[in-house]
Amino acid sequence: MQLAVIGLGRIGQMHASHAQEVSRESGHCVLRAVVDIDTKRAHDTALRLSQTQKTPVMAFSSVGEMVAAGGVEGSIVCTPTDSHRSDASALVQAGQRILLEKPLTGTLDGDRQFAAWLDANHPHAVMLAFQRRFDEPLRYARQLLESGAIGRPFKIVSILEDSNPAPDGYVSGGILADMSVHNVDEILWLTGKMPRSAAALGNSLFSRKVSQAVEDFDDAFLYLWFEQDLAAQVSVSRNHVSGYRVETWIYGESGQIHIGRFEQHHSEVVVEAYGRRSHTEPIAFKKFVMRHYGSTFPEFVDRFGEAYKAELTAFVEQCVLGKPFEVTHRDGVRAMEVIDAGMRALITADQSAPVRP
Repeated sequence: MQLAVIGLGRIGQMHASHAQEVSRESGHCVLRAVVDIDTKRAHDTALRLSQTQKTPVMAFSSVGEMVAAGGVEGSIVCTPTDSHRSDASALVQAGQRILLEKPLTGTLDGDRQFAAWLDANHPHAVMLAFQRRFDEPLRYARQLLESGAIGRPFKIVSILEDSNPAPDGYVSGGILADMSVHNVDEILWLTGKMPRSAAALGNSLFSRKVSQAVEDFDDAFLYLWFEQDLAAQVSVSRNHVSGYRVETWIYGESGQIHIGRFEQHHSEVVVEAYGRRSHTEPIAFKKFVMRHYGSTFPEFVDRFGEAYKAELTAFVEQCVLGKPFEVTHRDGVRAMEVIDAGMRALITADQSAPVRP
């Protein structure tokens, strides 16, 4: 399968590196092209990548230019969110299947319109990049949950905090749409359910003062109500100055599962499950050794790099076998529906109730 990476920012560079690894390990794909509006970056990246594989990597400055050249069968789209729909549409109309970085379009209306067009014309063309579904610690936790290890779950808490603001010039559709889309999809995947209602809280505390990134808040909270006495809490932030933090708790009637804990350097991820206090031994305790990617890639890659690679491997395998994708544009719409509901019930400082002595 002839692959291309579209957009060579921090996530695109990682996908290009993984594409070469998957090529060497499986033999089912080869990186054929890279595309970036920055012509020099595209050519420099293509040259560097060509030196580590037998076939040359071509450089293009636009999707249209690459499509016209032909030869590419599948693309990994890592362009800015506001370009996702136009880039993805051009690629699937050219007959490609694509792995599209989240979110789908950045707005609920845009997601629904794009999803309707895909359903009508190219229902199996897009795999949405929700890499947490391919993360081994989270997959193990899901197995514990489905086995009944902690009984009926009644609350899930999912936390994602960056140690730095988004880069200068980064344009976000909002911190919840940009960051919590991963947490929301994780919760929908773990529970297999959609919430009945949602509410959000938002604030700007620190990172917006030191970054030129365009974003509504730098700290936010999302609360989800499900049927049958189930709730979920999502906390996202750009302000965890000591390092990247990602943790999940699943509370059940017979115990709890905890995935991850804060470490400045993610050398391992622990999944631990405990029963009631009377139990002397943990229900489960397993360590997952993380791969160290080094300073070349952003901080979250040390935690989720292997999940991104597993996601890409699944994408290639399903393309080669002609199978539908496990994660699609419809999952992106569902996650955005939840976030949109929360934003429609948003509470900020001006909307909160004053504390009266």
